[in-house]
Amino acid sequence: MSTSAVRLDPVVVDVSCTADALRVVLADGREIVTPLEWFPRLRDASPAARANWRTIGGGIGVHWPEIDEDISVEGLLATR
Repeated sequence: MSTSAVRLDPVVVDVSCTADALRVVLADGREIVTPLEWFPRLRDASPAARANWRTIGGGIGVHWPEIDEDISVEGLLATR
């Protein structure tokens, strides 16, 4: 019996912000949580502006139109 490799495409399905953190949920079940401090525009935005997001590039990133901020999943996964 052979097994095939599972390919995980990091596609955004949900985004939320607390007062201190950005949380991004991916379609494959992974969740990325980062300090909001890393993203000054998000940190300084109102809760309503943070809640107004949309996916871009078929889910490979997130855009917040009110604050003109774009964050890619690839960038979040590569952050050290």
